[in-house]
Amino acid sequence: MSNQVFLLPDLGEGLTEADIAEWKVRVGDTVTVDQVVVEVETAKAAVEVPIPFEGTVISLHGDEGSTLQVGTPLITVSGTPAAHEQHREEERAGSGNVLIGYGTSEDTRRRRRRVGVTRELTRPEPNRAGVAPRVISPVVRNLARKNGLDLSRLPGSGPGGVINRADVEKALAAPPETADEQRIPIKGLRKAVADKLSTSRREIPDATTWVDVDATDLLAARRAINAALDADAGVSLMALLARLALAALTQYPELNSTVDTERNEIVRYGHVHLGIAAQTPRGLVVPVIEKADSLTTVELARQLRDTTELAREGTLPPARLTGGTFTLNNYGVFGVDGSTPIINHPEAAILGVGRIVDKPWVVDGQLAVRKVTQVSLSFDHRVCDGGVAGGFLRLFADYLENPITVLGRL
Repeated sequence: MSNQVFLLPDLGEGLTEADIAEWKVRVGDTVTVDQVVVEVETAKAAVEVPIPFEGTVISLHGDEGSTLQVGTPLITVSGTPAAHEQHREEERAGSGNVLIGYGTSEDTRRRRRRVGVTRELTRPEPNRAGVAPRVISPVVRNLARKNGLDLSRLPGSGPGGVINRADVEKALAAPPETADEQRIPIKGLRKAVADKLSTSRREIPDATTWVDVDATDLLAARRAINAALDADAGVSLMALLARLALAALTQYPELNSTVDTERNEIVRYGHVHLGIAAQTPRGLVVPVIEKADSLTTVELARQLRDTTELAREGTLPPARLTGGTFTLNNYGVFGVDGSTPIINHPEAAILGVGRIVDKPWVVDGQLAVRKVTQVSLSFDHRVCDGGVAGGFLRLFADYLENPITVLGRL
C-alpha cells in the first residue's frame, strides 16, 4: 500500500485559488477513478472536482469554507501500486472525466445541471478573524450541530487553533451573548467583483450621461413581434434593448473598445461581444454573448434566455464570463429609475436602462401619459469625448422611441 496525494488542479482562466464548498467523501471512504470528491467555488463558478485514481481516503486537506491554492494538497488516498499505475496510465491517455463546467460537452453540462441545480452550497462561516473554523473530529462537529452552536464564532484551544470537544462543551455551558456586528469575508465571486470594480474606478477616467425616453412604441413593437412568433420563440424586452444598442454601436464604434495602457493604444474591436449584467444567487455576474452583432433578433433573444438561465444556476463555464467588449445593464428590474453604472473593466462603456413607468409626456404639443424610462451611459473618457458618448446615447434613445425603423431591417 502507498499514499497518493491529489493536488488542487488548474481550474483554468487564470484562477489561482478556490474555496472548499462541500466535501463529497469522508476519511475512510473508498473512491474510484473519476469520482467527484469535492465541490469548490472559484471567483467565477462552482466546480465539481473528480479524482483521477482510486483507493481509501486517509486525509482531507482543508475544512469546508477554507481556501486552497492551485497545486497544493487537496486529498490523500491510500491504494495499491496497481491503482497508482492505473492513474498514471489515465494521465497519459486522458481521463474520461473533467472538471464539471470546464470543457464538458453541452449535453453533459445539461445532464449534470439537472441533477445538481437545486442544491445550495453550504459551508461554515469564518470566525471574526475571517478564518474558517478548524474542526477535525466528526464527534465535535455533530455535538455543535445538535446544539445549534455556531463553530465560526468559537475559538479553538487545540494545536493550531483546532476546536475540540472541551471547547464546545465550555461554549454550551456559558450564558448566551448578543453580537452587535457581523463580519462577512470578501471572497469567491464577491471578491472577484470587488477587485474588478475597484480596478475600474482606479484606472478608468469615467463619465456618465443620461436621458429620459418615451418607450411606449418599444413595448408595442415587442407585442407585435411576439404575436408573429411561436410561443417558445418569444423576444424579451432585454433582447430588444440589446438589439437596438448593437445597432447604435455600428454608428459609434469608438465605444466598442478598450485601452491598452502598456502600449498606450486604443484597441477597437471588429465585433461586439456583448456582456449582460445579471444578478444571481451567487452575486453579480456578466456573461458574454460572443459576436452578438452577427445574430438576428430571434437568435439574440434565444442566446440571452439560455445564457441568463445558466448564469443564475451557476453552471456557466468561466470562459463565458470573460471577453466582453461592451456591457448592457437593465437595472430597471430592481425598480429603480436611474444609475451611474461602473464600467466593466477593461471595457470602455456600459449602457444602463431604468424601469419603464407611466409618466406625463408631451406628444405633438399635447400632454399624455406615456411609458417612460431613463437610459444612461458610463464611458471611458480616454476613448472618446462627450460628443461621441452623447451622440450614441441620443441615437439609442431615438431607436427606443422609433424601434420599428430599426428592427424592420435587422
